Amino acid sequence: MSVVVLDGSTVRAFVSDEEAFTKSVDGRFASLDLNGDGVLSRSELRRALETFRLMETHFGVDAVTPPEQISALYDSIFDQFDCDGSGTVDLPEFRSEMKKILLAIADGLGSSPIQVAIDEDLNGGQSFLREAVDLEAAKLAAGDKN
Repeated sequence: MSVVVLDGSTVRAFVSDEEAFTKSVDGRFASLDLNGDGVLSRSELRRALETFRLMETHFGVDAVTPPEQISALYDSIFDQFDCDGSGTVDLPEFRSEMKKILLAIADGLGSSPIQVAIDEDLNGGQSFLREAVDLEAAKLAAGDKN
């Protein structure tokens, strides 16, 4: 876990940097595509969602949630990503939804800097928010050298 300081502009700048955003999202997509077929199945996306601890009550204490409610939640998230209703999520759909999610996070953060504790992602990867902060720091450091 690490603590970073960011605001909405940090996240928006990351999404706007087409190269950094695409590289990050495409890498995450590839790590989720367990069978390498170029699309995410319902079960592949569910495996990833299960790591996000979507069903908590307070400070990491799991809620007792009926299995049918959990399945309904995961199905609704999958349906949001599966924009064309094909039963799978392809890379353009994944990019599009991740962009929407990150921009919604940016809107929620607003313009006042806040400290955020970020858990590192599975498989040694970084979270999108961490990558946004690192990109901003790299750009600031490059600006200091010029």
